[in-house]
Amino acid sequence: MQRIALTRREILENCVALGSLAVVASSPAGAMLAAFQDRETQHKRPTPPNEIGPFYKKSAPDTTMLRGSNDPGMPLVVSGQIFNTHAETLSNATLEVWQTDHLGHYDLDGYRYRAKLKPDQSGGYKFESMMPGHYPDRVCQHVHYLVTAPGYKPLITQLYFATDPVFEGDPDRNFSRDPLIHSRELVRPVVLTGDPKTIQAAVRFELVLELM
Repeated sequence: MQRIALTRREILENCVALGSLAVVASSPAGAMLAAFQDRETQHKRPTPPNEIGPFYKKSAPDTTMLRGSNDPGMPLVVSGQIFNTHAETLSNATLEVWQTDHLGHYDLDGYRYRAKLKPDQSGGYKFESMMPGHYPDRVCQHVHYLVTAPGYKPLITQLYFATDPVFEGDPDRNFSRDPLIHSRELVRPVVLTGDPKTIQAAVRFELVLELM
């Protein structure tokens, strides 16, 4: 006989329907069932913080395109959503991102590879850049983030890449080779997309803010 797997919510709904689970009159069945849903779907852990670094600049341009058409290096697309710890999306946040070019150089005179972004109505964001290079004072490739939203603690963090040669193919074991990486959560998988002539790296990075 085929066994049918039911979720915890489906089991509770069936019990209510069959009368084998009592529901108090003052509490609608739907509300009681919702209370039994997996708590992990109702709560997200805050994104771990990371150093702001010495190269942050105010007044970055409002753009989602950080790279130029003739810039050397591996094209990079970063996307994600912004949430609070209750898994609610935040559309009123502001993101500032900055990074080196593919040779590991920051633009200290202008605003190359720097941007200010606003998420869409679902808290989603996306920007196009180049895979950042290594520079002498840091071990790993990274993108800096400063995320703010009314009523929430500012989030200063960094995105790292699981393909970084420093990790030698094993970021789980080797992420701490960079002394500023305090959490494995900040190291994200990289997916190569496109055809052989237009390959680009794609990374997804969710951000979770805490209430003040």
